[in-house]
Amino acid sequence: MSEAEVGLLALRLFLAALLAGHALQKSVGWFRGMGPDRTAEVFEAWGFRPGRLHVGLAAGCELFGATLLATGLLTRVGCATVIGTMIVAAAPNTVNGLWAHLGGCEVPVTYAAIAACLALTGPGSLSVDEAADLPDAGAGGAIAAIVVGVLAAVPPLLNRRRALRTRPSPSVGPLDERE
Repeated sequence: MSEAEVGLLALRLFLAALLAGHALQKSVGWFRGMGPDRTAEVFEAWGFRPGRLHVGLAAGCELFGATLLATGLLTRVGCATVIGTMIVAAAPNTVNGLWAHLGGCEVPVTYAAIAACLALTGPGSLSVDEAADLPDAGAGGAIAAIVVGVLAAVPPLLNRRRALRTRPSPSVGPLDERE
């Protein structure tokens, strides 16, 4: 096993751990997260209505993507899931620019970029995909995963846009978690 293969495994596990932690913050309140009720209020204010449903969808997608990346099973499906979820997560904070310390979208953009890079490289030899000898679709599969991830973000973003135009946002205090 080469250093590059170990590096790919480390990157997959690192991103998976961050995604899982991010999901658990919103879904159960671990790691100083707000939990489902308070996170739902924030999601509502951002136009993701109903908030509680969107919290479950976001956390579920993050955990699903994290699991696939950690194991290296159907890696490009995991990458597509992460890319789409993180594009949606970035949307509310794009008005603040990129940098996280200013309330920007740096974190979800970084997670999506890492997932796109993993789609391009594939999971490496230390993966279930490799152990099960699953076919590698090559560059076409990588590009397809990225495109599917981007396209999957479109419906929730359109729904958010519609919700922000048609209903006033509920009052939300300072945010403890930035998406």
